[in-house]
Amino acid sequence: MEISEPITLDHTDLHLLNLLQADASQSNQALAEQVHVSPPTCLRRVKRLHEVGLIERQVALLQPDRLAAVQGHGLACIVEVSLDRQDAQALDAFEAHAVAHPAVQQCWRVSPGPDFILVAHTRDMPGYLALSQQLFTGDANVRNVKAFFSTKRAKFSTAIPVQAR
Repeated sequence: MEISEPITLDHTDLHLLNLLQADASQSNQALAEQVHVSPPTCLRRVKRLHEVGLIERQVALLQPDRLAAVQGHGLACIVEVSLDRQDAQALDAFEAHAVAHPAVQQCWRVSPGPDFILVAHTRDMPGYLALSQQLFTGDANVRNVKAFFSTKRAKFSTAIPVQAR
């Protein structure tokens, strides 16, 4: 998203962003009460935060331990990927391939070190093997892959700290 003009936020906007990051399922009435504005004003402000692109999307976060009871624990992994060629076209091509794969939850271009860090979640080790064959083995430009498998999730958050200056 291209930002064409600066976005001005006041204390109420910042408070709304924090509240929505904690629980976006709250009713407009509940949000309005917490930020001390009328419900129509609150709705207008939240709509503006969406329109200016500060709120990218709203999703449901699944609880992995509860989901494990239904379909097994799955396999979470963090993968470092280094490419042979790092020209813009090669980086863009790998990135497009990685983000299109449903098992890839996050894809980061990083520097220094590897070219990409991927966070992926597969059903099991055969699922990871399939992912690695599709993304790494089948790509002649992938030089090195180093995978780290999660044994415990100590913290997980999607919140970005938002505070008044």
